[in-house]
Amino acid sequence: MGFRVLALALTTLLGLVLGGVEASSAEAASVCAGRPAKTVKFATGELRVYRTRAYACATAVATKAGSRRRMSVQIQPRGGRPVADSGSFTQRAGPVTVHALNRCVRASGTIAGRTGTTGWILC
Repeated sequence: MGFRVLALALTTLLGLVLGGVEASSAEAASVCAGRPAKTVKFATGELRVYRTRAYACATAVATKAGSRRRMSVQIQPRGGRPVADSGSFTQRAGPVTVHALNRCVRASGTIAGRTGTTGWILC
């Protein structure tokens, strides 16, 4: 019985991971927990920042899904180290999450050489 439960859990997880690669823009927004805090649009996509009580999360989403291209997203709490995700993706980079209870954060996202940044927010 334990093996079946483990197999079902792994199958579900695999489906979520593979399903996220081809997710639509509406589905891409749901990869971060919390409520939307800031959206910065730029030429090739948008940077989305979400917050919960104690955490902030960011993702960079391409305007149009297509061939793989360089993407990156970074978020940094004030006084802390940045957390980043970068590589060749078809739809989005991230999510990246930091602990941000009572802290400002700043985020940036780059898609195909175009960048959007927030400056310090959530202060």
